[in-house]
Amino acid sequence: MNRTLPAVTLLALAAALAIAGCGSSSNSSSSAEGGAYGSGGGNAASTQSTTSGSASGGYGSAASSTSTGGAAAVVSVGSAPKVGQVLVDSKGMTLYYFEKDKKGGGKSNCSGSCASVWPPLSTSGSAKAMGGAEASQTGTIKRSDGTSQVTYAGWPLYTYTADTKPGEANGTDVKSFGGAWYPLHPNGEKAGH
Repeated sequence: MNRTLPAVTLLALAAALAIAGCGSSSNSSSSAEGGAYGSGGGNAASTQSTTSGSASGGYGSAASSTSTGGAAAVVSVGSAPKVGQVLVDSKGMTLYYFEKDKKGGGKSNCSGSCASVWPPLSTSGSAKAMGGAEASQTGTIKRSDGTSQVTYAGWPLYTYTADTKPGEANGTDVKSFGGAWYPLHPNGEKAGH
């Protein structure tokens, strides 16, 4: 019996280590990838699944808000009625540029109450272009609050709080906070009127 106790203890310890080694990884891409306009696979799907933890729809994954929660933001392509193919975020929400910002100017002219209505697309690290968006067009700027905002074709990107589901572009040609707002086509040109 004295020899059996150490052997049982070692066996129990080995079993516990084996079970601990079988745990799940938070970098799993087993949650659904984006659909027609979503992530498209690879590491971005893994990044999105750890950020959102939920399945994705036809326009992208269901990540939380315009902040990427420590992950790189994804810019992709979707479509919206009356404006055609436009840039969208990881949730499939239309992305806009603000004409009051200067193209390639390196700064945003939308903060405070403006940023409450037109939330900036923020990122940790470089943004990722997928699903028809051009990587050479993506970049970032540093906002006055120290966060990084995604740019495309030199324009800082924003979402619009009046868009409540993927495919909406209610902010097209809206004049607010001293300028007009428009979605962008994948080539970086203005979409809309």
